[in-house]
Amino acid sequence: MSNRQKALNLLGLATRARKLVSGTEIVVGAIKKGKAKCVIIANDLADNGQEEVRSALKQHPVPLVAAFSSEELSQAIGKQRKVLALTDSGFAKALQAKIKEGV
Repeated sequence: MSNRQKALNLLGLATRARKLVSGTEIVVGAIKKGKAKCVIIANDLADNGQEEVRSALKQHPVPLVAAFSSEELSQAIGKQRKVLALTDSGFAKALQAKIKEGV
């Protein structure tokens, strides 16, 4: 199994563990409250959606991952979403490690 697939499987696991939030408004809220440990945006997300997330990240910096398409993210978590945030530091570190290994 590729690191890319392992990273996507990790997002599915985080979803089932209720350690992942999705949707632009909810993710931006999690960033502002300091609950987001890692933000994942689809690499095909529209500019205005990206801008909203990036401006929130400027005020509350957390790692940002844009390595997956919206289709991959939606399939991984079982919902049509383009913006996700991990709320658990263990999942966030594991995802970043998989991406550093090469996605």
